[in-house]
Amino acid sequence: MIRNWGASAAGAIRGTSAPVTHTLIVLCCLVFLIGPASGLHPAHGTGEELLDAQRAYFRRWGVIPADLFEGSPGAVLTPATALFVHGSWVHLLGNMLFLHVFGAMAEARMGRVRFTLCYAGCGYLALLGYAAANADSERSLVGASGAISAVLGAFLFLFPRARVTSLLPFLFFLPVRLPAWVVLPFWAALQWAAAGRAGAGPGVAYLAHLIGFGLGFGYAWGRFGGATTVRTAPAPAPEGENQP
Repeated sequence: MIRNWGASAAGAIRGTSAPVTHTLIVLCCLVFLIGPASGLHPAHGTGEELLDAQRAYFRRWGVIPADLFEGSPGAVLTPATALFVHGSWVHLLGNMLFLHVFGAMAEARMGRVRFTLCYAGCGYLALLGYAAANADSERSLVGASGAISAVLGAFLFLFPRARVTSLLPFLFFLPVRLPAWVVLPFWAALQWAAAGRAGAGPGVAYLAHLIGFGLGFGYAWGRFGGATTVRTAPAPAPEGENQP
């Protein structure tokens, strides 16, 4: 399963209208709350019964690479449905924080339609790419991290000098404000390093993050590169900052 990154966060432009971003956040939260992963619905039971319900839920709506490449008609839709399914509260809240912080600015700059295409299309392809690299896997793959990684990639192209508030472990997690062109490539490098160490067991689908990030950057470059001069986003007021 794709889980929370827990690496860094950025400031958003105050007052930015981002209806698509907010709708995606609401949908992901609603899907999680009514599903068994939240543990809130009594109909899903407790203990082993709840765990069985969760496994069945993830298999139904998540991507199972082995099924996807065996030609199952319904499996073709799972890279889309999996974008709205999350495996835990930490998984959900971490992803939604990143989407809220980076998505608002990216949507305002790209426009609603282009942002939606970037999010959904790159997210689908990110999960598909991960599944292709693990075609024999029977494990369920869920989460919006691939799509949100695409938003990060697009953000890097559109706002390379926007200030990003980051928590760096080697600085004792002190908040440091650095330009996006420093923070986001560093984040991508961490995903690359982690992907090389990832085993076949459950965990974070780092490869999906990398694919989504590259696709999002490429989409923004192809759509906006050379045609428009992108202005640097103003630094947000301190009270507008967010961090995971």
